[in-house]
Amino acid sequence: MVQKAKILLVDDRPENLLALEAILSALDQTLVRASSGEEALKALLTDDFAVILLDVQMPGMDGFETAAHIKRRERTRDIPIIFLTAINHGPHHTFRGYAAGAVDYISKPFDPWVLRAKVSVFVELYMKNCQLREQAALLRLQLEGGGKTAVGGAKEPAGLLAELSARLAAVEEQAEALSKQLDDDSADAAAVATAAHLERKLTGLRRALDALEPGTGSAPSLPSQN
Repeated sequence: MVQKAKILLVDDRPENLLALEAILSALDQTLVRASSGEEALKALLTDDFAVILLDVQMPGMDGFETAAHIKRRERTRDIPIIFLTAINHGPHHTFRGYAAGAVDYISKPFDPWVLRAKVSVFVELYMKNCQLREQAALLRLQLEGGGKTAVGGAKEPAGLLAELSARLAAVEEQAEALSKQLDDDSADAAAVATAAHLERKLTGLRRALDALEPGTGSAPSLPSQN
């Protein structure tokens, strides 16, 4: 069973959170509410999120300050943030949002379909990264246990390598399809860059896996998962 991605919704108004849940429920992911910046930071201490929808205008810690805290934490600095605001103060206000680390800045009222489409891209990228980390973990097990023997003294690397290769091929195919979709839809530059980074990691993992095939020599180093 594929684990669902978590999406963090941050807004001090319950009716806005309810509206976001109604729009994003079709994605069939786990939606987590936070009614303040402080509550959002608390949720980020324990859970991993695919994307954060963050209201700018909140009492106490506003969206800009909340985003600054998120980007300062090593655990959360790479989580995409989409700012939502009911006030348009012009280019300077928008620039402040991007400077705070946002990947997108959407003014209310927004088109529900557009918001859902933008969020779905980051959910897909997050899921592909999770699959990639799983393949890397299996590959590390193979590297670390390459010299060990199975019950009866027979080595069994071929079966595991074949399974790893098949799983990786499936992720590669999905990542390629997602990249083509981003190109066709003229998606946000941040989403395109994230997809390109994912493809580079997949290429490195494929090279490492290929180097494990019989007769290829010493074990390779794995690509970074950052």
